Amino acid sequence: MKTAIFFFYPLILYIVLYILHAYICRMQLKKLLEKKSAEAKRIYLPHISVDCVVFGFHGGMLKVLLTKLKDQELWGLPGGYMLKTENVHEAASRILKERTGAENIYLQEFGTFTSLNRSEGFFKDYPDSLWNKQRFISIGMFALVDYEDVTPITDDFSAACEWKDISDLPPFMMDHREITDKALLTLRKELNYKPIGYNLLPAEFTMPELQRLYETILNKKLNRGNFYRKMISYDILDQFEETRKGGAHRSPNLYCFNVKKYQQALKDGLKEGW
Repeated sequence: MKTAIFFFYPLILYIVLYILHAYICRMQLKKLLEKKSAEAKRIYLPHISVDCVVFGFHGGMLKVLLTKLKDQELWGLPGGYMLKTENVHEAASRILKERTGAENIYLQEFGTFTSLNRSEGFFKDYPDSLWNKQRFISIGMFALVDYEDVTPITDDFSAACEWKDISDLPPFMMDHREITDKALLTLRKELNYKPIGYNLLPAEFTMPELQRLYETILNKKLNRGNFYRKMISYDILDQFEETRKGGAHRSPNLYCFNVKKYQQALKDGLKEGW
């Protein structure tokens, strides 16, 4: 009997410490939110929030940046509120700079989320006067970033801020999975009339790397020859004279986006889509 108790003692201690840690985090977050509530009412626009779906591309995978509050197991999108002196793009840029340190991020508004019960039950243990517990209409913004330019940052409210593969997403809080799915659907649709890649790829890349990006976003395989011909016909790429060195196979050609032509294609659209 004593042996059995001795065997389970570390497990029991771990459970007790885990519960205690979760309780402390919850109390710390509650105290912080209540402290910030009065300030939020003074500086932010009421009933409007911004949720950002940040896409990055790394290791042949499309990724999205997610956060987790200190007392929550569910994950969410980096978001926040609009200062009374900001428009939505300025608010999103500020929020993402605080979260990633990156500036001059490509941002696009893709939807507005107005469900009556968007945050129902999320702050159920808090007083009704809490700023965060009010009903908010969320403006969805998606961002395209170079993965290497981003350093995920946790703020006072968060326990984690991490990249997650779009094909293996964790459980979401509130309606953030719906927002993420809508952002990805919008990105896929945009491939039919706008160029994608300038903000997701490094300055120099190969055609197979660009094709892999498109395949990942579209979630389907593309014919190599057709992809090459179509990308060249868009006339938005410049080819370098040198090739990428290394590897056992023939060195692939290196390309970069012609910024002027790329920006024009964003305005005018492409000749044909996918």
